[in-house]
Amino acid sequence: MTRLPIFSVALLAAISVGAMAQSASTVPSDQASLQALASAPSETELRATITKLVSFGTRHTMSDTTSKTRGIGAARQWVKARFEAISRDCGGCIEVVTPSQTFTGKRLPTPTEVMDIVAIKRGTGDPNRVIVMTGHLDSRVTDVMNSKSDAPGANDDASGVAALIEASRLLSKRDNRATLVFAALSGEEQGLYGGKVLADYAVAQGWQVETDLNNDIVGNSRGQNGAIDNTSVRVFSEGTKSNETAAQATARSYHGGEVDSPSRNMARYMASLADTYLPDLRVHMIYRTDRYGRGGDQVPFLQAGFPAVRVTESHEDYTHQHQDLRTGTSDEDRGVRYGDTIAGVDFHYLARVTALNTLTMASLSRAPAPPTGVTIEGALATDTTVKWNKVAGAADYRVHWRDTTAAQWQHQQSIGDVGSAVLKDVVIDDWFFGVSSVSADGYESPVVFPGDPGSFTRSPAPASSSSAPGH
Repeated sequence: MTRLPIFSVALLAAISVGAMAQSASTVPSDQASLQALASAPSETELRATITKLVSFGTRHTMSDTTSKTRGIGAARQWVKARFEAISRDCGGCIEVVTPSQTFTGKRLPTPTEVMDIVAIKRGTGDPNRVIVMTGHLDSRVTDVMNSKSDAPGANDDASGVAALIEASRLLSKRDNRATLVFAALSGEEQGLYGGKVLADYAVAQGWQVETDLNNDIVGNSRGQNGAIDNTSVRVFSEGTKSNETAAQATARSYHGGEVDSPSRNMARYMASLADTYLPDLRVHMIYRTDRYGRGGDQVPFLQAGFPAVRVTESHEDYTHQHQDLRTGTSDEDRGVRYGDTIAGVDFHYLARVTALNTLTMASLSRAPAPPTGVTIEGALATDTTVKWNKVAGAADYRVHWRDTTAAQWQHQQSIGDVGSAVLKDVVIDDWFFGVSSVSADGYESPVVFPGDPGSFTRSPAPASSSSAPGH
């Protein structure tokens, strides 16, 4: 990607929109460390993790917590030991914590401890800024209350847990300015409780969560309808913030921002990374918080005011989700094998999805924080003025703009180490705008849309407790 020489903001702004149009990619190309990560995930490691998790029989949230070989307790202990082994290999670079809360609810009729296993790799430059990757450890069969029957949960969601453990292994010996968190959650199937435990922990710790990458059902490339697709993955993102206030909604409905939440711009960031480093994997951005009528552990993060996305395979097979292990015998399903077994996991595909997550965490952790205080001005003018607060670690800023009906950012311009820019002959009425920050070595933050709708800064506004069902 060629850049125009920077003489001054005013001179840049005088160039026509057509001349200033550049690649829609919002991340720099040719970062050698990212190129290396693109092919780094190991299918062998992913298979070993899922095989071990399946071996615990069931990982239902209400299953045995004392056995060393069966149930959610045994699975939690194994994941904790795996993180601790990775930490030993990197000289103790990872801290493992186990936040928990006790819940009762419609799917938890008796008080039940929900515990998350969380690996934390502290940042060296901006440790309070946190990038989170999650997957849920618990599994289930047809009856969500059945904690006794075998529930292998190979794809739902041992695949997500395997991906985050592999990402932690790959990133354990690499530099990160921001803190990286890899969390195996519990209680998802019973009401998204594990996501709430971790979101509450993040608030209590004062974490500035830049995003949660929630990986749930990411290992299957064959849909129930026979469609085979190992070259795309869906990334779901909310359009407006879950905890938006009435006043914020009024301003947003007039000036725009319905498709520019920080979560939505995180999805765009992931799509651009895939375009640059993963030519065999396309991010299919879905403009929804989750699948229709379904939910995941990203929801409690959104309700707490943190950006979050859900990563899910492109074509699901519902005969492998929430099913008793059995073979169909009726005229409609004779011979169909139900149940979430390891036979339904495509490990090459899972490795590519793992690479997307690993690249995203690495890139975000090396980039500066997203700019704050982004505003635009230009009513009754033919130029648009963009302003922002500079952030630590940034050596350059890029102003982005796109047509109001475009899915991705279409135009961008490097501005330099300043806090404002004037775009000559770019009329504020006709475009959406945003700003990203760039480090001296070329790592770029996500784009920030102006005002409250696009801010990555957590809003403390309270939200109602989660009621979305697991899946």
